[in-house]
Amino acid sequence: EVQLVESGGGLVQAGGSLRLSCTASGFMFEDYVFGWFRQAPGKEREGVACISEVDGPTYYADSVKGRFTSSSDNAKNTVYLQMNSLKPEDTAVYYCAAAGFIAPGCPASGMEYWGEGTLVTVSS
Repeated sequence: EVQLVESGGGLVQAGGSLRLSCTASGFMFEDYVFGWFRQAPGKEREGVACISEVDGPTYYADSVKGRFTSSSDNAKNTVYLQMNSLKPEDTAVYYCAAAGFIAPGCPASGMEYWGEGTLVTVSS
């Protein structure tokens, strides 16, 4: 059974940090690339950080560039999203997703597997 399980969300004050984790199982971790997406109430799901291909560069949305960093640990089948200098506008449900390839711009369409999401709330 394919699973992506996110964790690490929570409530944090503006300026604070959180690290999200996404642990994958049920498929070959090394053969896939991963993206982090978020969806705020009333808004479309947007790509936050994506690797377009294995060993490729990471795309970051302009709104998070310089504050968020995506990384992975193949030994643990886990990807991470380190979020620093959080702002109230970062409040959303954050999802990780996996695909064989992610198109430029990190679109949500085309992702093969999705996690259930983890809520991040940033208070002002």
